Amino acid sequence: MSRSERSPLLLAGLLAAAGVTHFAQPRQYDAIIPGALPGDPRTWTYASGAVELALAAGVALPRTRKVAALATAAFFVGVFPANVKMAVDWRDRPARQKAAAMGRLPLQLPLVLWARSVAKNGEGRA
Repeated sequence: MSRSERSPLLLAGLLAAAGVTHFAQPRQYDAIIPGALPGDPRTWTYASGAVELALAAGVALPRTRKVAALATAAFFVGVFPANVKMAVDWRDRPARQKAAAMGRLPLQLPLVLWARSVAKNGEGRA
């Protein structure tokens, strides 16, 4: 299997793993839900986990890959405020935790670009 054939499956695996952790360990996600969002943070945690699982399925399937990968790029942009909140909230934590929170911020750009690349390379494939 070539690198271009593996890339969508790896992205789908990342999304699926993240989606599962939203249900298996929701408290860690509840804590980074921006307070400006209405309702209970747990609802947002479960909703974002469900979205990640749906995106994973869409990216894994060649027929829906392009649209799902573009939606994934938008999703990564949309969750950026939660990563900012985490970085701000964790600024006084031990160095390792602070570094992990800060490290998530620049990681969003490669994730967006990866999803866009999967969408572009997924065009016309069935």
